[in-house]
Amino acid sequence: MSDANKASHNVSGTPPSRRHGAGSAHAISSPDADLAGELGLWAAFGSIHPLTPPNRPHNSLYVVCDRGRLVTRYDKRFLSNAEVSFMYSPGSSPVVFEIDGIRFGCALCIEAEFPEVFAEYERLNVDCVLLSVMVDDAARAVVAQAYGRLYGYWLGYSIPAQFSATVPSGIVAPGGRRLARCPANGQPALAVADLDLDASDADIDVSVRLARPWRRLARAGLYDDRLVSGDPRSEARTTF
Repeated sequence: MSDANKASHNVSGTPPSRRHGAGSAHAISSPDADLAGELGLWAAFGSIHPLTPPNRPHNSLYVVCDRGRLVTRYDKRFLSNAEVSFMYSPGSSPVVFEIDGIRFGCALCIEAEFPEVFAEYERLNVDCVLLSVMVDDAARAVVAQAYGRLYGYWLGYSIPAQFSATVPSGIVAPGGRRLARCPANGQPALAVADLDLDASDADIDVSVRLARPWRRLARAGLYDDRLVSGDPRSEARTTF
């Protein structure tokens, strides 16, 4: 699933703004697609997606545009032992959708423990990954924040409101800085930040325009013709 040549699902749209919100909220039902259309907002919300019996359903994120129309769906690819044994069918591909020139990817819960998911989205040129988590786990939030640093994109971290006392939902900037967080009070809330591809903030500028391109060069064989071969001073590891 981390193959760089694997196909992804791409969707484009042009809503009126680039503002992104990560929510701390209770369960969302399908009528919220209509509400998103009424409010003129894009929304991504979790649900179980039934398949044809006897296949188990997918654990999914639905993406609804500002006209209230379902434009794509992400199916969780890496499942827990219980999920794959008794509950769900795994998804098969990443999903990338575009809003006003900004590219978004999606991930779900335990996928935070699989760096290849987030590395793949970097290769697919996403600007922001939306990660929804259904667990009360401070360490997972730290891992998610690190992906903003490692891959040079924004990351929306969304959890149920009842877990906010441990780590609330929030938005991480390229470079790893937290831009916004919901209150840690157990109540539904929104964290809102502007995703500006032309941001002049020093940390975002370095992460997006210097560090991210440099890491791509480094991974693409930059050092190959600089490797030293046959030098005993390089090969002997028991001498100073």
